[in-house]
Amino acid sequence: MRTGAALLRHIVMQYASFSVTLSSVTISLRNLPPEVEKVILETSRREGISLNKATLRLLEASLRKPAKNSDFEEFFGAWSSEEADSFDTALGEMRRVDPADWESPE
Repeated sequence: MRTGAALLRHIVMQYASFSVTLSSVTISLRNLPPEVEKVILETSRREGISLNKATLRLLEASLRKPAKNSDFEEFFGAWSSEEADSFDTALGEMRRVDPADWESPE
């Protein structure tokens, strides 16, 4: 028969196991890349929250980000200065406004 601290520990461990089984899932993360660990630690310290809460906030925030490359990021910086100048020159004719195009037919 358990008494004192051993009994209290046993009761707490039963409750903890019971509540985890009913209300949430426990996930253990191992071998985190150093940059991921650094961001979790920085978030925890900066916001004064536990590592668990920091990890949850970062995961939730990552779900709200737009899909990768939805802003055409892969095309930024793809042209050299010469290529951009050549393109601008080619578009020069299209940028000219012909006043006749804006006159109403009579």
